[in-house]
Amino acid sequence: MEKNWMFADLHIHSRFSRVCSKNLNLDNLVKWAKIKGIHLLGTGDFSHPVWIQELKDNLKFNGKGFYYFETGGEKFPFIITGEISLIYTQPSKSDGGRGRRVHLVLLIPSIEVAEKINSYLDTKGRRDYDGRPIFKIPCDEFVREMRKISEDIEIIPAHIWTPYFGVFGSKSGFDSLKKAFGKEFENIHAIETGISSDPPMNWKIKDLENKSIVSFSDAHSFWPYRLGREATIFKKCESYLDLVKQLREQSFIGTIETDPAYGKYHWDGHAKCNFSCGPEKTKELEGKCPVCGKNLIVGVESRVEDLAEGENYLEVSPNLRNAGRQKMFYTLLPLHEIISLWVGVGMNSKKVWGIYNFLIEKFKTEFNILLDVSEEEMVKEEVKEKLIELILKNRKGKIKVKPGYDGKYGVALIENFEE
Repeated sequence: MEKNWMFADLHIHSRFSRVCSKNLNLDNLVKWAKIKGIHLLGTGDFSHPVWIQELKDNLKFNGKGFYYFETGGEKFPFIITGEISLIYTQPSKSDGGRGRRVHLVLLIPSIEVAEKINSYLDTKGRRDYDGRPIFKIPCDEFVREMRKISEDIEIIPAHIWTPYFGVFGSKSGFDSLKKAFGKEFENIHAIETGISSDPPMNWKIKDLENKSIVSFSDAHSFWPYRLGREATIFKKCESYLDLVKQLREQSFIGTIETDPAYGKYHWDGHAKCNFSCGPEKTKELEGKCPVCGKNLIVGVESRVEDLAEGENYLEVSPNLRNAGRQKMFYTLLPLHEIISLWVGVGMNSKKVWGIYNFLIEKFKTEFNILLDVSEEEMVKEEVKEKLIELILKNRKGKIKVKPGYDGKYGVALIENFEE
């Protein structure tokens, strides 16, 4: 890691979003962000009335778009962020009036701007029932209205390949970013890979040629195997506008990615039928589940293959610095996953936590362990040989993962996985 790098996780949630930890608060977020090695967090859930009041009560503005939470004599920075769900019907010549479903992440320059957005949302529906509220607003209209409030608001299509709410997802209603955002297409400067995809998969899509490809965790808890499991590496700054400039000019450093197979929707399948398969097998089955006969839930790998446009991309190896949009990226599984794989018990077990805490005590942060600590340093601190081997293998993106499907996470494997 370089001294000027800033690890940022800007897509997270508060305890006010559905299926999120009830202990998601600023204290816990900051505590575990520091242990993970994250330097900047998004607040998440700016639209929820109680959460934004907590942000106003507990964060101090630096006058340049960063908000600081003070704890233990130290300050930790946030920017104001949140996720909005757009579900609507859009007339179309080809399909009459197909339903559309898209999740968007918003980066916001100040709480004052966030409150203006909330006033606009109040004209469209309720926002007090969930940290990720739903509105019947078309994508292009939403972007247009946000730009009326402030052109500094950054709108990023979230986890763009997940079947149900990613803009390229098999059930989103769209096959194209241009069709989703219409005349506002040029005002979308970045997309989020999501856990089920990585940069090379997105390089295959012509619509994304001039878009920044970023990664964030979409964390529903503060635990380090969720928070920061995906992140974007920026050049250090203390200004919201400097941060957004890096996105718009594609001048940030790169991203932290999990192996796409780890994601809940990488392969096609049916969780209830305990069946999954890759794109070739799905074609052989004509998209039908061999157990129940119904249509398979089409995962990310198949969807990317369907929408890829010939050779309009370059194959680039992980961790390679390259000009333009093809940024350096690391493919990493969280440290808890590696320890769990080694000891053969669950990630949240007492044994895994004991080893995790020992490693953090010795080497300070999880990202330091995953990316930087040398084999010699680990041997010196008496880290077990097999665990060192797995940490170094993970650093090279070489740990095999049995692909996730239909809402089930992938599973890391010590031995190579064969279909």
